[in-house]
Amino acid sequence: MIPFVLMIIFNAINYGYFFYVAQNMSAAVRSGALYSILGGATPYGGSPAGVGTDANDINGVANLIYQDMQGALPSSGSNASVRLCSTSVGTNGTGAATKTTCSAVMGPTATFPAIDADPESPTFLLNRVDIAYSFSPLIPGAPFGAILLGTPNCSLSGGNVTCAFQAHVSMRVMN
Repeated sequence: MIPFVLMIIFNAINYGYFFYVAQNMSAAVRSGALYSILGGATPYGGSPAGVGTDANDINGVANLIYQDMQGALPSSGSNASVRLCSTSVGTNGTGAATKTTCSAVMGPTATFPAIDADPESPTFLLNRVDIAYSFSPLIPGAPFGAILLGTPNCSLSGGNVTCAFQAHVSMRVMN
């Protein structure tokens, strides 16, 4: 009876960790979108929001988002990627004049979808944050991550469960 009870407890711990990561991912993309709109008013402190097209400024804000993720998600340094598209680099324009330049990807290279321009540009400008994160449950082994295999984010590879999240938030700002 004890092995069965331990398996249930360990599955519950891994499932709780899964929701912990999901909650932190949601918070990271939301705060990242706010950082992208604030620009230089963020703790990064680069140039003021919407001023210039210096890629270093947008990369600094993307790095700030990446550092926040590293603080919130354990061992995210090698498993997390962040890309930021903001007004200082631009996702503005309509029709053939569409501009879709984004920051460098912070962390390991991840594949993120192409960014659509804001249809009401230049009145509105689109800010978008993409985050990818992969992790293994706290307690390794397929029997202890069995409940996670029922989610679309997790899979079994090499006898261990691995989960991967990819999230994005788009937020518009008036120009």
